[in-house]
Amino acid sequence: MGVVWGASFLFMKLALSGVSFGQIAWSRVLLGALTLGVIVAVMRPRVPGADGRPGPVLPREPVVWLHFLVVSFATCVIPYLCFAWAEQYVSSSLASIYNATTPIMTALMATLVFRVERLGLGRWTGVGIGIVGVVVVIGPWQYHALTGSLAGQLACLLATACYGFTFGYQRKFLSHRPIAPATFAFLSIGVSALVMLALTPWLALGPVRLDWTVGGSLLALGILGTGLAYIWNINVLRAWGPTGTSTVTYVTPVVGVALGVALLGERFSWHEPIGALLVLLGILLAQGRLRLPRRAAADLPAA
Repeated sequence: MGVVWGASFLFMKLALSGVSFGQIAWSRVLLGALTLGVIVAVMRPRVPGADGRPGPVLPREPVVWLHFLVVSFATCVIPYLCFAWAEQYVSSSLASIYNATTPIMTALMATLVFRVERLGLGRWTGVGIGIVGVVVVIGPWQYHALTGSLAGQLACLLATACYGFTFGYQRKFLSHRPIAPATFAFLSIGVSALVMLALTPWLALGPVRLDWTVGGSLLALGILGTGLAYIWNINVLRAWGPTGTSTVTYVTPVVGVALGVALLGERFSWHEPIGALLVLLGILLAQGRLRLPRRAAADLPAA
């Protein structure tokens, strides 16, 4: 997942040379839905119900479909549009760094909004350090007004906030239901595709200049990044929970930065890698993978 999603930022930047940001989001969702639809149609996965008998391939309860409608906006529609729009103003490397804030957003959503996880003082310290890292990456001292670059960075943060919401929402309302991972992924992307189809006049209509680079990037975004990777994501979410699953973003910025620098010649300002390291430190603390020294933890005020 980390390799595929890390490369997605490169593919979005390349695709922008021939299509609009709305067409990128529209194309990848429909291609992902078609890919997952074929997989579900061939495999017809079923999960045993409470009586031990295989359940239906697709859920029958209307409330489940309403939950997937919510998930469609938070998983695909809003974040895909935000990232594709943002990469008109920021580098693919910087967008991949902002994607690494997903575990911070996930921890906040899972703890404060959905209450499916609890954080101790050490983990809250990690969240705080991660937020400081985000501020350092943004570099607010450089901006006297809302420039295109800053607007692009804020769009990246809105996208990761949606991802954090998605992890918590799925854990609270959907992960416990007897839905096979392939079906779960198909419903998440398939319902998103229906929303995108409804938005076609505003997103997909417009000039298109397709070549091998643009077409290949869109296919990779759709089939791999929005198709197969989502099946892997659901499997990991059920095994590790929302915060654990979001650790995929340890790999994503490494891949995204490496590809951006190597293939697009992108460069950084001094504060961006420093902020990224602070974000990574915050993630490790927020997920309990690093712990504060006992004396330091004892000196922290009580929550």
